[in-house]
Amino acid sequence: MDYLKQKVSYLQGLADGLGIDESTKEGKLLLLIVEILEDFADVLDETIENQMELEEYVNFIDEDLADVEDEIYDSDDDFDDDFDDFYDEFDEDDDFEFEEFDDCCEDDCCGEEDCCCDCEDEE
Repeated sequence: MDYLKQKVSYLQGLADGLGIDESTKEGKLLLLIVEILEDFADVLDETIENQMELEEYVNFIDEDLADVEDEIYDSDDDFDDDFDDFYDEFDEDDDFEFEEFDDCCEDDCCGEEDCCCDCEDEE
């Protein structure tokens, strides 16, 4: 960010070297623009420093959290193994078909219209 501050300093020196008069409207405008650019450079520099501190702090928190997870779960492998064992019980290839209740009347047809056994089709 020093590059930006150097550019603003160059503009300030240029404005001073040109002898811009603060009493004119144009002079006030140009000097104010250079001053605002300097403020932007300072704020941006401070924001970058704060972001770097925050990133370092988050890394520390992440490391501490990893230590806590190791203490609680002993290791990630145990948790993953338990999950894999649980998931293996429900294999993706299993087809769960929900057939209609074919045995609702068992061997004898009840003869009802709304019957689920569809025994009328067999006759």
